[in-house]
Amino acid sequence: MAAATGGDKPPLYQQVKHELLAAIAAGEYAPGRPFVTQREICERFNVSHATAVRALNDLATEGYVVRRRGQGTFVADRPPAASSPPDKTIACVLQNQGPHVGQILTGIEEVCADLGYRLFLNHCENDPAREEKVLWGALEHQVSGIIVYPAEGSLTVAPYAEARRRGVPLVMVDRYRPDLATDAVVADNMAVGRELTAELIESGHRTIATLWDEIDVTSIRDRLAGHVQALRENDIPVRPDLTVLRRYREQPTEARRAMLNELLHGSHPPSVLLCSNGYALATVAQDLVALGLEVPGDIDLACMDDAGPFDVLPLTAAAISLPARDMGRRAMTLLHDRVSGKPSETQLIVLPVTIQTRQSSAGYMRISRLEKGAS
Repeated sequence: MAAATGGDKPPLYQQVKHELLAAIAAGEYAPGRPFVTQREICERFNVSHATAVRALNDLATEGYVVRRRGQGTFVADRPPAASSPPDKTIACVLQNQGPHVGQILTGIEEVCADLGYRLFLNHCENDPAREEKVLWGALEHQVSGIIVYPAEGSLTVAPYAEARRRGVPLVMVDRYRPDLATDAVVADNMAVGRELTAELIESGHRTIATLWDEIDVTSIRDRLAGHVQALRENDIPVRPDLTVLRRYREQPTEARRAMLNELLHGSHPPSVLLCSNGYALATVAQDLVALGLEVPGDIDLACMDDAGPFDVLPLTAAAISLPARDMGRRAMTLLHDRVSGKPSETQLIVLPVTIQTRQSSAGYMRISRLEKGAS
């Protein structure tokens, strides 16, 4: 374990303590059995004896381990029970902001108001380290439950394991972590990729290029899988250069436009650019204008969701509308069921999506480069 750097990470002894708590929660150390020694902690985490001692002292003080004179340290037979919170409080951990996340939050807030919960909101700006810190803070404040919109690429495990050990319900929204057994409420992202691609094929598009924003989240991987499925169902070859999962929006402007120019002027150029979300679509539209291309004259656009800085429908041949508000409501309702002690298996709730086409829209927008001197 590397030494803590930056202001957002907890002290090193707390990091060690959290790792050890996760190990206990995962069953690596059974109740009543010998616990890891001070020397083993030093070797395992590459920390000083002082750090190891402080982590062990905290675990003993909080009742996770017990010390027996002349025998050593053992895992407690019964983990300490968290005291009941004075009132019903929910921590909501969201990534990014914008209309899509705002609608999810609106749904959560509506159910909180109906059921009498207090809501503590944290925006983590898609930062896994910040997400971990906020989750530990929520547990320390003994919230009744937690809703998480997980960060892209997050691998943190310890606070989730500790929430499970304490019996604090946790529901993920919009996306889920395949490595963690938690409740989740998501849109049908397989259908997003499959149905949107099928609509484009029916409209005459046979060569479809995908452009991505985030890549390391379940929603995007499911959308790509649905897209590929639709291509195969329609006997269209899956071209790696058109389906490669790579970031578009984060590239430098010149690199993006060079890649786009090469793609559109190849031997078999796409007739439509299928963007992963509204933010990618907005960037692509700007780049097309800079390259002197018209939409829909030279190339068409489609979008896998309506999350973005503006309404994506006027710019697209087809786009998906996500049930963002309903996702928030269903996530909070499920969390309330868990807080209330209603028994049930872990659930993955998948909500249907809506596809909208240019023909069903009230109108559409053409984008083109405005030459100097034009009136």
